[in-house]
Amino acid sequence: MARYILLLILLSFTTISNAQADRQLVRNGNRMFSMQEYDKAEVQYRKAVSVNPTNPQALYNLGCALMMQNKDSAAIVQYQKAAKHEKNKLRLASVYHNIGVICQNHKMYKEAINAYEQSLRNNPKDDETRYNLALCKRMQKNGNKPQNRNKDNENNKQQKNKDRNNEKEKDNNKQAQPKEQMSKDNAEQLINAAIQNEKATQQRLKKAMQKPGARKSSDKNW
Repeated sequence: MARYILLLILLSFTTISNAQADRQLVRNGNRMFSMQEYDKAEVQYRKAVSVNPTNPQALYNLGCALMMQNKDSAAIVQYQKAAKHEKNKLRLASVYHNIGVICQNHKMYKEAINAYEQSLRNNPKDDETRYNLALCKRMQKNGNKPQNRNKDNENNKQQKNKDRNNEKEKDNNKQAQPKEQMSKDNAEQLINAAIQNEKATQQRLKKAMQKPGARKSSDKNW
């Protein structure tokens, strides 16, 4: 994770008017930055840099504002300028940390490793930078294989699901055929039974009509 800790500047009674001007512009930029108006903060920081091109706080904060707008290449330029003028080791560590983050996001692992190592030289106690450094070294060594392995696993999983669905479809087809045949057999059995019943009924009626004294139906009404 990149660091966006803006550097606050205290006014000195002995500073000249130009120094006061660029520090005030940095303050204005910090206010815009805290309001997430990064484009406006960028304008203020650029004004501060134009007044004092060697102000490391203005350069660093300008890099942060550019980074928040995804202007990564421009941000690195400002971070590199800030590194040339920054004397405070902790702030210098933050400069290199952010350079490392940008390079890591663009999979420039060699450059990211160099930046993180520079950051740790200035702040050896920074666990976050140490973790990012170890991650970049592993990614560089593996040639980004973990992502490919995940992709292969996903492809294998999809193929297995496809094969499983095909097998299931085959089983369903196998089960459907006997059911269809059974329905046909049942229908034939029912038809045959109906025919036999009809023949038996006709034979009974025929026998009944042949018996002596059998009465025929009458058309008269009672």
